[in-house]
Amino acid sequence: MSRSGADLALLLLGGFRSLVDTATAELARRGYEDVRPVHDFAMRAIAAGAGNASELGRRLSVSKQAAAKTIAVLQERGYVTRDTDPRHARRMLLQVTPLGFEVLRTGEAIFDELRDQWERQIGPAELENLETHLAELVGTRIVPGRDLLGQANDDCRRQPAFLGHVSCRDRTTIADR
Repeated sequence: MSRSGADLALLLLGGFRSLVDTATAELARRGYEDVRPVHDFAMRAIAAGAGNASELGRRLSVSKQAAAKTIAVLQERGYVTRDTDPRHARRMLLQVTPLGFEVLRTGEAIFDELRDQWERQIGPAELENLETHLAELVGTRIVPGRDLLGQANDDCRRQPAFLGHVSCRDRTTIADR
């Protein structure tokens, strides 16, 4: 059966939404009812060095104002802190808190569980083929030459992150730092 390009796009989007929606619901079940995918993206960008709203906005491809609102929410919930930059007294420095890293690690574990579930459904060989083909087709590119964090995508730890993975399975994750 031949499908259209639009069908393929919808299948890929459906797979993404299925994983993200299930992971978000599971995070809520585990006590993190207030976490949304954008919060994961933001915390990972902050952990990777986005130290202020302007930089976070650039890495997430949103306005400085939208980034500032996300920072305020994350700070209110205890996932990030905003302190004075010791190098520039008038500048604020963002950091992910231990609670924020706990959320990131929990999200990673949930995505591993969801991957295992897909593996049981379609088999290890089929899932490996799917991952191999998707990697060949899209690699780590979200924006040409950049990953979701806005970094050059030459580092295995900077693969696309969807409420979970920033790392390769056999390398240190950002949440382990």
